[in-house]
Amino acid sequence: QVQLVESGGGLVQPGGSLRLSCAGSGFIFSRYDMGWYRQVPGERERELVASITTDDRTNYVDSVKGRFTISRDNVKKTVSLQMNSLKSEDTAAYYCRLVYGTMTYWGQGTQVTVSS
Repeated sequence: QVQLVESGGGLVQPGGSLRLSCAGSGFIFSRYDMGWYRQVPGERERELVASITTDDRTNYVDSVKGRFTISRDNVKKTVSLQMNSLKSEDTAAYYCRLVYGTMTYWGQGTQVTVSS
């Protein structure tokens, strides 16, 4: 069965860094594009933060360009999000997403809080 498990969230001061990781299982990881999304409490929609294709092409929302880097390791079956120069507005629950056939799978999420 498809499973996505995120890790690496926490509390960090503005300007700090965190690295999120998402481990995938139950599917052939190297064959699927992967994405990181975030959701702020009270917001109905999750925002695409970054995505990476099977051939390592990346895409970022404008607000994180130059600060965040998405990468994947097909051997370890993980997709990571390196977040630098964090700002208070980056505070959110971060989710890993997979579109697998007609189904969309999400991890359980990991909380990132940027505060002094």
